[in-house]
Amino acid sequence: MRILVWHVHGGWMDAFVQGRHEYVVPTTAEKLASPEGNLRGWPDSVHEVDERKLRDEQIDVVVLQRVEEIGDAERLLGRRLGVDVPAVFVEHNTPKEGVPNSVHPLAERSDIPIAHVTHFNRLIWDTGSAPTVVIEHGIPDPGALYTGSQRELGVVINEPVRRWRVTGTDLLPRFAAVGRLRAFGIAADLLPEALSLDEDRLVYGGDLPTRRLHASLADCRVYVHPLRWTSLGLSLLEAMHLAMPVVALATTEASRAVPPEAGAISADVDELVRAARLLLDNPDEARARGLVAREFAREHYSLATYQNRWDELLEDAVETHARRNRTLLAPAGATTGSLE
Repeated sequence: MRILVWHVHGGWMDAFVQGRHEYVVPTTAEKLASPEGNLRGWPDSVHEVDERKLRDEQIDVVVLQRVEEIGDAERLLGRRLGVDVPAVFVEHNTPKEGVPNSVHPLAERSDIPIAHVTHFNRLIWDTGSAPTVVIEHGIPDPGALYTGSQRELGVVINEPVRRWRVTGTDLLPRFAAVGRLRAFGIAADLLPEALSLDEDRLVYGGDLPTRRLHASLADCRVYVHPLRWTSLGLSLLEAMHLAMPVVALATTEASRAVPPEAGAISADVDELVRAARLLLDNPDEARARGLVAREFAREHYSLATYQNRWDELLEDAVETHARRNRTLLAPAGATTGSLE
């Protein structure tokens, strides 16, 4: 099928477009003309299309990731979502306020199912009468690149200064007291000044393309995941795929994603700091726990499982939409049969 989907979440998108479908990604004429327009590394089944020409495209289903995309899609396609064309909404995020009574913006849209990326998301959002499903992340396996050659704690956080307590940025100095941090991510270069940490305690690793990030991160002996309130960081799952031992704050979905044998997981930061020191000082133990992390991640967050689950949801959304339309168009008193 041909799927309309916006490029919003880089890591999720990289996995999503590895499927067996065709993917139509809206963009602007200016971006299409730029030299950087075709450098994302996506497969040939991905077609970036000038958004002004979307009405001419055959679209079988729309995959939404932001509420404003509902209006954008209807305006650009000239079709109503859930009525003229089926749609699915991906909920990447935990609620930003009102927890635990946060009502999802699509709570009463029974015609657009919500696909949560974690079980915690589905638990914490009030989605009313909207149909929901959980499709957990799938990671393209980068391979067991871990060397742990540097006695450093790797951390990947986008905009850590702006997001601060959400990303656990305030906790980083406690980890820096036992080993130097190497921080990667968007605007992570602001961390040394914001935390008053010199190069002996924190260095900026860069905002790197995925492959370079994996190679650099894998040289760090331990991965630290201090995030308090996010859905489930893909960088954590990528670190586990790399065969890194992980030290993670036991919040949101992390307790489901990280077995204790893969490193350490706790809401007690002192306990995590002690575990980080232990792993930094014991390379063999760090490597052993990293292998556990990789085995668990490959079993529970494989790309194949993710793709199969998405195929099931998309096929169901298209068939449900077609069945609903057949019912609406059937003459009074006629029966349409049931596929259930």
